[in-house]
Amino acid sequence: MLNASSQATCPRHAPADHPKVPQEKIGILLANLGTPDATDYWSMRRYLNEFLSDKRVIDYPKWKWQPLLQLIILTKRPFASGKAYASIWNNERDESPLMTITRDQTTAIANTMAAEYGDQVMVDFCMRYGNPSTASKVRQMVQAGCTRILFFPLYPQYAGATSATANDQFFRALMDETQQPAARTVPAYFDHPHYIDALARSVETAYSAAANRPDILVVSYHGMPQRYLTQGDPYHCQCQKTTRLLKERLGWDETQIKTTFQSVFGPEEWLKPYTVKEVARLAKEDGKKRIAVIAPAFSADCVETLEEINEEIRESFEAAGGEDFTYIPCLNDAPDHIEALSSVIRDNLRGWIEPA
Repeated sequence: MLNASSQATCPRHAPADHPKVPQEKIGILLANLGTPDATDYWSMRRYLNEFLSDKRVIDYPKWKWQPLLQLIILTKRPFASGKAYASIWNNERDESPLMTITRDQTTAIANTMAAEYGDQVMVDFCMRYGNPSTASKVRQMVQAGCTRILFFPLYPQYAGATSATANDQFFRALMDETQQPAARTVPAYFDHPHYIDALARSVETAYSAAANRPDILVVSYHGMPQRYLTQGDPYHCQCQKTTRLLKERLGWDETQIKTTFQSVFGPEEWLKPYTVKEVARLAKEDGKKRIAVIAPAFSADCVETLEEINEEIRESFEAAGGEDFTYIPCLNDAPDHIEALSSVIRDNLRGWIEPA
């Protein structure tokens, strides 16, 4: 990952007592949502407080939202969230699966970039909420000699509550740097051919391994309030296009695939149909006894996929009469996903550097 091994030197024609300057490099900083440091109450509370205090996530007026958050939600929710995280926690590394997978992705991408660009680039990752923080990683890259940074939010589809808030935090970090590096942010890659190809291959692999072919593929995306769509957030449209491109790549028709939205929070209406209700309806009303579920909005498996989909949503399906539930894992650090992400990075490095 972060590699600051090159020797710092005194600039040419500078006096002997001039501070040494590291070799100039380009930083590639991957960003994911975040993770609590542990599953206990206070770790969960710190993490949830940072997450749910973000105006990009919950845009209610502060005077209305903060008393509710601090006095009610954060007294109860850390227990439930901690239990959910504990059920999927990587006990061997004492960290969440999202942390494990993001680190593994970063290592694989760093190896690919090193093979193509040598020591001219360095790759690392940060989290929007929790650790490692965006600011700490920007600081490390600047100190290591990065005069340019490519910031890559690992969200295939753009949303204000994911891509935008990650970019916000990156720009805030730059504000604290005495010498700011030049910066680029990677746009959404929901329609990138390599990403769609990697998704399709994961479906084909899962279907080939299934004892009985699923009746339908449920493509479940993280939800958002319906009003965000009417305010101009393109997330819903990009999700729908991802499903359409996946369907076309698989050569399927409309009856074999269905778009849904999960993780509803709060009293207002969110994007529909809701995954947890739709899988039950498919089993009960449409007679779909075998389904598969995939979550293309997540670049790495996390609590929303490993606990919510593979436990809560599975239980909803089975309680309604469903018999065979297949969860198709996120692309994680699969080689074709690493190649897709690397391809997106190459596209966005153009004009800065070319492969050796």
